[in-house]
Amino acid sequence: MKRICVMGTGYVGLVSGACLADFGNAVVCVDIDEPRIERLRGGEVPIYEPGLEELMGRNRDRGRLSFSTDIAFAIKSCEIVFICVGTPSLPTGEVDMSYVHAAARSIGQYMEDYKIVVNKSTVPVGTGDEVGAIIAEVRPDADIDVVSNPEFLREGSAIDDFMHPDRVVIGASSRRALEAVIDVYRPLYQSDVPMVLTDVQSAEMIKYASNAMLAAKISFINEIANICEAFDADVSAVARGMGLDLRIGPRNLYAGAGYGGSCFPKDVQGLAATARRAGVDAPVVQAIDASNVKQRRRMVEKLRALIGSFAGQTVCILGLSFKPDTDDLREAPAMEMIDILLQEGATVRAYDPVAMDHARQLFPALLCFDDPYTAAAGADVLVLMTEWNEFRNMDLPRIQTALGSPRLLDCRNVYDPREMAELGFDYVSVGRPRRSPGDAVETAADWILPGRFTPRG
Repeated sequence: MKRICVMGTGYVGLVSGACLADFGNAVVCVDIDEPRIERLRGGEVPIYEPGLEELMGRNRDRGRLSFSTDIAFAIKSCEIVFICVGTPSLPTGEVDMSYVHAAARSIGQYMEDYKIVVNKSTVPVGTGDEVGAIIAEVRPDADIDVVSNPEFLREGSAIDDFMHPDRVVIGASSRRALEAVIDVYRPLYQSDVPMVLTDVQSAEMIKYASNAMLAAKISFINEIANICEAFDADVSAVARGMGLDLRIGPRNLYAGAGYGGSCFPKDVQGLAATARRAGVDAPVVQAIDASNVKQRRRMVEKLRALIGSFAGQTVCILGLSFKPDTDDLREAPAMEMIDILLQEGATVRAYDPVAMDHARQLFPALLCFDDPYTAAAGADVLVLMTEWNEFRNMDLPRIQTALGSPRLLDCRNVYDPREMAELGFDYVSVGRPRRSPGDAVETAADWILPGRFTPRG
């Protein structure tokens, strides 16, 4: 058992703290936000993440997980400090390192013996050296090792990602620190999870490079979808054909409204800013974010082409979070669309399984409802923005009846175009031919499904 202090009780801190406690470690999560700590002590989880409440409760009941505002005691009593604080973007695209620097100063102020400081926050290359220098400035005789251990958690499946990761990356500059952090992850090490053991700078770069590559795949397939639309090709078939190439793979080749959330936008911008600071020309990295911004705005223009002027129109938005199984609205494409709709005089009705309370705080004029059918009642158009599973299984004839006009913009390609036309929808998706009510024209996409072989003969 290791004694671990986790600094920060945001998304990464809570998930990491609960999972590390479940590995058998004694974990205290600390934060300066007293009301948040009181809620956590009372068993309330301030973020929506499937399985997290149960995991935290189990380890809290077994005495392995606690929450505190006493940063001094937590640092003094632990062997390893995990920095899990926020690193938001500045307007320039640079990363705001103030919280990481503050955490480093606290460690220097309160430490009394050897500490291993583990950066789990997503930080630019060179942060390990910065953290070490700040601690040494506060405490010149500090005996520390700084380790980079980036997180690769997807919102909505973070527990599984932590417990069954593709890999664990540990960047260290000393053998004793490396072995200690490997020991923290002993259950994964013994399960033959790949361990990438490297230097601190390379570990920091792995995180940025990984997120930039995933974001690039999304932006690339969205641009391919836009070209497909111009020629009535089907991006679903194109993505299937690409993904079967083992050099490419099928993951993240899903055309849609663009990526959002707290990671991809921030990390792509952060990597581009890191390149600029180093004087390195990185046009591909810079293009990823620009392409994503254009894709989100393209969804607005697709809606405008479908219904005309937004003024006086009633628009139903299904799905507000940037992806399913989370209530995170950061950089969510739906938020940009809602903002434009309201500014141009539309009435916006909405439903999301978990994110409506947060959305109402951002847009008080947003009308939220308890189910998709009530939200759709009388609307001039329905826009699907987040592919929650319950939307995949909606009663579509009931939705069609509820709408004032059966027009549907599917920004996640959830539905079958021909089926939607047969149901009477004027149906628009991303990178696939538009289908209108009564459209009986059969295309190859109707009888050659993306997952099947082309018939011979």
